[in-house]
Amino acid sequence: MASAAPEAESPLAAAPGPVTAIPGASGTEKLSKVEQAKAAFCGLELEPRLAELGAQGWEALDEATLTIHLKWLGIFFRPVTPGRFMLRLRLPNGVIQADQLAVLADAVDRCGAEGSADITTRQNLQLRGLLLEDMAPLVEAMAAVGLTSRQSGHDNPRNITGNPLAGIDPEELVDTRPLVEAIQARLLGPGGPRNLPRKFNVAVGGAPDSFLLHNDLAFLPAERDGELGFTVLVGGFFSAQRNALAIPLGLWLRGAQLPDFSLAVLRHFERHGNRAARNRSRLLYLIDELGLDAYRAELLASFAAVLAEGAGAGTGEAHGLAGADATPESARLAATLAPSHDGSHLVNQAPRSGLGVNAQAQPGLHWLGLHVPMGRLDADTMLELARLARHYGCGELRFTEAQNVLLVGIPTERLDALLAEPLLQRLRPEPGPLQAEAVSCTGSRYCSFALIPTKTTAQTVVEELERRLELPHPLRSHWTGCPNACGQPYMGEIGLMGAKARHEGQMVEAAKIFLGGSLGAEPALAELHGKPIPLTQLPDVLEELLVERFGARRRPGT
Repeated sequence: MASAAPEAESPLAAAPGPVTAIPGASGTEKLSKVEQAKAAFCGLELEPRLAELGAQGWEALDEATLTIHLKWLGIFFRPVTPGRFMLRLRLPNGVIQADQLAVLADAVDRCGAEGSADITTRQNLQLRGLLLEDMAPLVEAMAAVGLTSRQSGHDNPRNITGNPLAGIDPEELVDTRPLVEAIQARLLGPGGPRNLPRKFNVAVGGAPDSFLLHNDLAFLPAERDGELGFTVLVGGFFSAQRNALAIPLGLWLRGAQLPDFSLAVLRHFERHGNRAARNRSRLLYLIDELGLDAYRAELLASFAAVLAEGAGAGTGEAHGLAGADATPESARLAATLAPSHDGSHLVNQAPRSGLGVNAQAQPGLHWLGLHVPMGRLDADTMLELARLARHYGCGELRFTEAQNVLLVGIPTERLDALLAEPLLQRLRPEPGPLQAEAVSCTGSRYCSFALIPTKTTAQTVVEELERRLELPHPLRSHWTGCPNACGQPYMGEIGLMGAKARHEGQMVEAAKIFLGGSLGAEPALAELHGKPIPLTQLPDVLEELLVERFGARRRPGT
């Protein structure tokens, strides 16, 4: 999947198992089969055995290892491409260096025609077409350049996102890069969670357009008594059963507190989240069960326990007790350090695309935003991006949640030569108004849950609509292959979800249309509009909608 959004279930999720105790869970409860498999051992224990597993071959692996435990290392078995695996990276804040991208490009290149890379909606990269025997040398090569894929899948804290323009943004309120990196270090460190009840998304906002309400835990810049810090929001997520924006928790934190508080939230979730019914295991269900006031009080106790460990602590024993054994003194300290807040924040704009030539906060420097059609890259393009970043900029690139890429640190005198580079004929700085922010999940090419080929369909439809229409401004569209909503259709001004429809007596590939998603000062989720539309009719139907609702005009002669 090309986003790190809701992840479809393994076949092991189908039925509850017997009453079993599980490390990190509170008491004894009836566990799903996935939880039983997870309780056997932590997937991180497979890393020293990757070469051995590769030599055995993927067909020799048991189902739990193949479909669950390997995801703790970011390794995904893809049933629709048996024998070919996906590897998901961790790229905090979407930052990657040219030498790191070149290492990944080499891995993709070795896969031949099967190889590709997808930019995800979590500012991340997923490499496709890899063999299991590729994993051990690739993990070693990544570690040598400071990259990891650890805990990037399944029931783990996913890639932590932040302002893609952090540190270079003239509109920046807070540089999110050190905060995001510190949170990742805390969560992946010795005291971090190893067995969450479900995936968990964390994000840090740093600019007026940092829309992050689709995350389980979001920190948005906010003032309290004249001091700039962060208000805390919790419970956002999309799934096949329920979709919700994060809600204010009623607490305010300073930036330096975010890593410890994030760890406290994750530890509490690890202990108390639902492990019997996976369709009710996301954080918001736990908040519903406890009530917001009780949940906040329990989090403050968990925060107090983390603080009581002291700097550098986080042993397994402390991990097991966190959230339960805070002293009254540490609880009072936590409440003092995380004072109440009304939830107001400084985010009041829809996210900028970042495309084109833009002046950085540093005089004489610019970033160049390039549109990556549907977020998909091949090895040659990755290598060329690395070359451009080194030759024209500071050697750094950023990935955005709109699945595009930014080259940063470009001096004014190098802009003209960069804009003349052949790659920019394909990755355009100024794409059409529908191309610019068209987001897509992987679709049926790689995902067995997807009902349509989203990336190719989206690209074809967008190109056709831009041929027919003129739009007054860019329009954000999100494409997803199934109700798991990995492509975040509810965030789009137009969202499209793979479906089936009856057409001329046959069931055919179709798409449900959602309208009205807003990421501005008054956020709202898109809502279903009508019945599923066969893909063959989709351009005509969307043309009418764009004209009637979004001010599009038909081009002469079309």
